[in-house]
Amino acid sequence: MPAEQVRECADRVLRDDPAGALSYGPGSGYPPLRDWIAGRHRVAPERVMVTNGSLEAGIMLFRHLVGPGKRAIVEAPTYDRTLLALRQLGADVTAVPLEDDGIDVGALEQALGSGATPELLHTIPNFHNPAGCTLAPAKRTRLLQLAAEQGFTIFEDDPYGELRFEGEDFPTMLSQDTSQSVVFASSFSKTISPGVRVGYLIGPEEPIGALTKVAVNTYISPNVLSQAIVYEFCRSGEIERSIATVKRALRERRDAVAEGLRANLGDDARFVLPEGGYFLWVELPEEVDTRALLEAAKERGVTFVAGGDFFMEGGANTLRLAYSAVTPEEATEGTRLLGEALQSLRAGAAA
Repeated sequence: MPAEQVRECADRVLRDDPAGALSYGPGSGYPPLRDWIAGRHRVAPERVMVTNGSLEAGIMLFRHLVGPGKRAIVEAPTYDRTLLALRQLGADVTAVPLEDDGIDVGALEQALGSGATPELLHTIPNFHNPAGCTLAPAKRTRLLQLAAEQGFTIFEDDPYGELRFEGEDFPTMLSQDTSQSVVFASSFSKTISPGVRVGYLIGPEEPIGALTKVAVNTYISPNVLSQAIVYEFCRSGEIERSIATVKRALRERRDAVAEGLRANLGDDARFVLPEGGYFLWVELPEEVDTRALLEAAKERGVTFVAGGDFFMEGGANTLRLAYSAVTPEEATEGTRLLGEALQSLRAGAAA
């Protein structure tokens, strides 16, 4: 994490704009950062709202669009906090399976035809959390068509999109939206550091304006100091250097995890090799209970998230490995110990 660069940006902010950085700010966020984000995405600033992380942004959008009994569609698997938030709102949640190239569009079309029109479709298009996959361009086009035809909002939840370390970048659905169907979210937590807690929403002016009022009524002002530091980090060009550093480190760690899984679990571990991002999703043979495997792995100093946490139901033989916080050497050793834990679990079952 770029500690020295962030410190230097904070020094410059407090020297050059102390009043702006240390005062209350507008609910839409620190204006220079809002303008910078708008320019990066080629939208009007009025369509941007800077928030205290992209998770808060998403939850605010859920509360705006989805209430008790209102229908929302999610991917299966999906981010566990998405499921938690929608359940707490009392939403009618439909889960549609993922394929290796993103949501199963055929299954989505069946789901759309078998119930009320949803208010919201939540998708993580790039380097999915937890599944690691990326939504294919043709599927992005079809989602936009379906949203325009049926009048639901696509929540394009994209905190990892800047972190592609191989393959071809795909246009965002936001950039192709002609029917005001998309609300886009991203975050600086993955490109600078988690502690900055700065994310943002981009969407049509009406929901962004409504959510800005909610923000003012909830917390009066966002964290203007953090947003000002992020703006200086972006304005100065440090963001591009930070992204390059993060991508280089992530690729090394992904490769170590993938090679370790092949060496230590072999055909037992099925996974899609992510082309970016933080996560690798593993499917084990159906008889393997990854919650039990997690306990055996913990005894060896290894942890992961059991896949069932990312489903409304099912996923008992799946798991998510987050490789961002381990060195390649630790990843290699961790996969060795994971293979050892799997063999131990099987030996116990056979006894």
